[in-house]
Amino acid sequence: MTSSSTIVTAAILAIGDELLSGRTRDRNIGHLASVLTAVGIDLKEVRIVADEEEAIVEALNALRSRYDYVFTSGGIGPTHDDITADAVSRAFGLPCEHDAAAMKLLGDMYAARGLEFTEARQRMARMPRGARHIPNPVSTAPGFIVENVHVMAGVPQVFVAMVEAVVPTLRTGATMHSVSVASPFGEGDIGTALGAVQAAHKATAIGSYPKYDGKSFSTEIVIRGRAVEDCEAAAEAVRAMLVEIGERKKAAAAIMEA
Repeated sequence: MTSSSTIVTAAILAIGDELLSGRTRDRNIGHLASVLTAVGIDLKEVRIVADEEEAIVEALNALRSRYDYVFTSGGIGPTHDDITADAVSRAFGLPCEHDAAAMKLLGDMYAARGLEFTEARQRMARMPRGARHIPNPVSTAPGFIVENVHVMAGVPQVFVAMVEAVVPTLRTGATMHSVSVASPFGEGDIGTALGAVQAAHKATAIGSYPKYDGKSFSTEIVIRGRAVEDCEAAAEAVRAMLVEIGERKKAAAAIMEA
């Protein structure tokens, strides 16, 4: 369900020692951030924690009480360090058990492949009691949902498939619009004036992103807001600001040459 005025918030909790050590470079956060922005859900916070139950529980409890949705990635595989299901169960005060429907899904899949449904593979059917499934069309083992927490795999291909399944079920809000303005000046030249533009256009959020081409600095200025007209008004003010700065620089240069 979408509302043109509602603000819906979210957080991402990425789980895994490999992310913190640099062995794996996360791709899931950027993908989910783009998807959430597109449907009008404001991503407010991202945390990365190790494969430690205490750390996962602490982070999950903090995030789920603060935001409308929490999305986790990682730690629901078949190995001993895949402890996300245990941690989520503990956070909600629920028993972690083999889900009957998940056991059947996985059992049938392995039987069809002529593989043994080992104890390790059965770990992928464990989830908090009463959790709802997130379908996994890639490798069958489901993610799961408990209240506002969506628990998904860390493997990017599986994560993307789970996100596609989850997004249509979410409550969405007002979409953010954005306008980009290229500034030929560095942040040091525009900082004070840009702050004044932001103060005059409180319905928008104005960000500046410096660039360096090896010779000089420039800046990309991005204006974001929920109303197109607010963004356009702020962008026009930014363009006028850049013209004024350019004229001041020309005047200063002319004085120096005189």
